[in-house]
Amino acid sequence: MRVYTGHWIMYNADYLAVGAGRFTYMVVVMQPNATPQQVDDVVAKVKELGFRPHPIRGVEKTVVAVIGTGAYDAAPIFEAMPGVDRAVPIGQPYKLAGSDVKAEKTQTIIGDVVVGGEEVVVIAGPCAVESREQLFRTAEIVQEAGGRILRGSAFKPRTSPHDFQGLGQEGLDLLKEVRAKLGLYVVTEVMAVSDLPAVEEAADCLQIGARNMQNFDLLSAVGASSRPVLLKRGMSALVDDLIKAAEYVMLGGNQNVILCERGIRTFELATRFTLDISAIPVLRRLSHLPVVVDPSHAAGDDQYVPALCKAAIAAGADGVFVEVHCSPETALCDGPQALHPDDFRRMMKELPAFAQAAGRKLTLAPAPS
Repeated sequence: MRVYTGHWIMYNADYLAVGAGRFTYMVVVMQPNATPQQVDDVVAKVKELGFRPHPIRGVEKTVVAVIGTGAYDAAPIFEAMPGVDRAVPIGQPYKLAGSDVKAEKTQTIIGDVVVGGEEVVVIAGPCAVESREQLFRTAEIVQEAGGRILRGSAFKPRTSPHDFQGLGQEGLDLLKEVRAKLGLYVVTEVMAVSDLPAVEEAADCLQIGARNMQNFDLLSAVGASSRPVLLKRGMSALVDDLIKAAEYVMLGGNQNVILCERGIRTFELATRFTLDISAIPVLRRLSHLPVVVDPSHAAGDDQYVPALCKAAIAAGADGVFVEVHCSPETALCDGPQALHPDDFRRMMKELPAFAQAAGRKLTLAPAPS
């Protein structure tokens, strides 16, 4: 949607319906100096009128998304309220995640690490938690190389039912232990609504894997969580599908969503999947949400991972989501795509220069004494 003085344009398949009572999406744009109480008053008025409010708070200004049949008819009510700049109908399909809703980029915080700011973030660790020794050794490697966020799944969806499926609750307990002892923040996958409470205890960020990108019950469930959500693109999903999946999470009230490009299926067999580098600037144009890239699952081969990380940063990614294993040759899950510790350390030393060339920065955390 492009907004001009007194006019608005819808350029998707929706029909033009100004004031006809059929328009169901609108944002109330607050003035830059609006007080928290004025925002709360707008939210209360939205509820009073029978609509659903979704406050989206930015650094400079806040908008309140209003969802409900006939919402646009209430625009004059909101525009008359203190602290309100204007009420704007939304015609594009992304009512909460779209860049038309929020011009400035969202910054999502994992622990105290900002994803979507000036800093490029590295999230690294094993594909799956296999044992206490494997997890702690790999976590120490990540930390010593300057990483602050550890990835590792206790539950692993596998194509074959005969493959290693993760340690389940035991894996979650190990993640809690490594977080407490090393101080690393944890990103781990949740696969089922029933597992969500246990995963929330172990995780600082919830991962929705590619196979669950359109598990709408799960998306709605994590939408009610207080944890940030890292949402992976499905292997056959369009960019449009990914953003709409994020809408499900945000509609539940959780605005802290990170989009993850992890490669899509094409006819090419030289790599496991084809990393869609072009998706990065496209997502950054269409959405205000942070974007990270998983080059490990895309490549399926560790020798390509450093180059793909550098390409992702050059294309504007806010972070990379990398697999590293203390002993890839003995890994129970995806060993060929996991970086060897020496290769990971080398890559971590190289990435800051690429971030700087892209107008960003990547500061490695000091190794623990």
